[in-house]
Amino acid sequence: MAKQNSVAATRKLRSSYFTTTISISLVLFLLGLIGILLLNANRLSNYVKENLGLTVMLQNDAKDAEVKKIQKSLSASALVKSVTYLSKDEAAEQLKADLGEDFVEFLGENPLLSSIDVKLYAEYSTPEGMEKIKQMVANYPEVKEVFYQKDMVNLIHENVRTISLVLLAFSLLMLLVAITLINNTVRLMVYSKRFLIRTMQLVGATNGFIRRPFIGQSVVQGVVGGLIANMLLACIIYISARELSGVIGFDNIMVVVTLFGFVFAIGVIMTLCSTLVAVNRYLSVRAADLYV
Repeated sequence: MAKQNSVAATRKLRSSYFTTTISISLVLFLLGLIGILLLNANRLSNYVKENLGLTVMLQNDAKDAEVKKIQKSLSASALVKSVTYLSKDEAAEQLKADLGEDFVEFLGENPLLSSIDVKLYAEYSTPEGMEKIKQMVANYPEVKEVFYQKDMVNLIHENVRTISLVLLAFSLLMLLVAITLINNTVRLMVYSKRFLIRTMQLVGATNGFIRRPFIGQSVVQGVVGGLIANMLLACIIYISARELSGVIGFDNIMVVVTLFGFVFAIGVIMTLCSTLVAVNRYLSVRAADLYV
């Protein structure tokens, strides 16, 4: 009977240890995801800005030599990242693919115009930068019209700073939540062993002797939790870099290493600190309060 109780207690202890470690790992993983988002916030912002370009509509009778001249002029600008020419035939093919039917055959002619798509660098993708490029090409006789999503450009330009501040505040909040969750998880683990602490005190064990196994276990849990979280983050980074290339990237390996180190350090430090606080509490608590 005593043996069965001992086996049951051992299994319960292992289950508690496993559950605590997994909980710490998931919290650290969530914290790491926020770190990934922060590291790529500027890249995401630039991606959005650089996809808000201008469209230069050309006259029907625009000559190739003049069109190339306009393209060369745009490419030479320090504001412009890329210039893409789209002929009227290519525009018709794209529209046919979108509509799912041949509108050219129905109309008997291609009513579309050739165009030049202009993308600006993120720092110049502002209302002022857009207007500057628009004024630069609008005077060419081969240009019929220049337009861009003015309202969208204004909206993004005005709100990008606000979004960054909100993201930073959210990240700090998530850091606080992560610390609180780790602290509560460790406290529950120590709480389950409060009677063991009292028993060790009754047989004359010193406070340092009682703390030692708890500290060792907390460090191991922090290390294991940090390693599991970093392995999960490595998988997310690999998949993101492959599937969302251009939107999310990790070109600087030192930044990634720093993120992993931060997650690992938070896991070890928080579990250690939480364990010390919880154990010290039960070292000084009255016997009657152990049942509360």
